[in-house]
Amino acid sequence: MDISQSIKEDILKNLLPRGVPLRQATLSNRYSVSRIPIRDALLSLKAEGWLVPNGKAGVMIPDLNWKEAEDLYLMRSELECLLFGMVFDHINKDDLIEARHFLEELNKENLTLVYKGELNWLFHQALYRSAERPTLQRVVEGLNKQAVRYLGFQYGPLGYKVKSQDQHEELLSLIESKNKKAALIFLRQHIENAGILLTKYLKKLNM
Repeated sequence: MDISQSIKEDILKNLLPRGVPLRQATLSNRYSVSRIPIRDALLSLKAEGWLVPNGKAGVMIPDLNWKEAEDLYLMRSELECLLFGMVFDHINKDDLIEARHFLEELNKENLTLVYKGELNWLFHQALYRSAERPTLQRVVEGLNKQAVRYLGFQYGPLGYKVKSQDQHEELLSLIESKNKKAALIFLRQHIENAGILLTKYLKKLNM
């Protein structure tokens, strides 16, 4: 696991402090590497939305909040369904085989939360890759990567993993049956239902 992945995993496990500056020297000692890979990792994580600016040149881990979670699922439901609608008629057998491979990987035991998030995105990416809409695909990928920050809640106290996997299987079945209308409706529900559940949970935590 590279440094960025290790930091992400520790963020998801609440092993690094939120809302205070992250010190390169402290992280260098924690992960037993020089400051250069730490600096590069922090820049990468900032670009992905895992970290936010703090002071003139520092960064910190932002608090998780229901408004951000809601924004992410609202944007995903609109843009991802738009992309899915564009690509639906171009999804081929190889795309479906690859998507099923990632589902099988997700069912394995002892996966890190970060890797689970990556596999979840790779599943969706396999379905969208034939769209040839690189700008839209980059935005959708960025939203999915930011949403991984909330995976600890969805796969933890919300226990959503099994339901999510069942829905992925149902989505593939709708694609194989070429039922575009039903598949688009189902994908939107898949994204929105998980997002609503997460948002409600976070609202209760902030009460």
